Amino acid sequence: MGATKTEHFTTTQNQIAVLAKALGHPARVAIIEYLMGIDTCICGDIVNVLPLAQPTVSQHLKELKNAGLIKGNIEGNAICYCIDENTLEILQSYFALVSANLGKKKNNCC
Repeated sequence: MGATKTEHFTTTQNQIAVLAKALGHPARVAIIEYLMGIDTCICGDIVNVLPLAQPTVSQHLKELKNAGLIKGNIEGNAICYCIDENTLEILQSYFALVSANLGKKKNNCC
């Protein structure tokens, strides 16, 4: 199996790829959408709104946290999760740039 050679790409390209990979599962998108609707959350709350077992939800939360999309704070024997606004701003800026460039092209090449 070959190496991914991420060193050949910019920091931004690598960062966007990590974020896109973390968002590459519908359960993770559902978790992000749920967290956007509330201020904070305990893992058990998320388990109650998703059709997944607690260990599966925990794994998805771990992936989102590792990518930097969410933050988690330990409160007693629970972990409260919330959106990492800084990371979402990075995604927003990236897609704004893509959108602006698409708006300039409009050459109907395909």
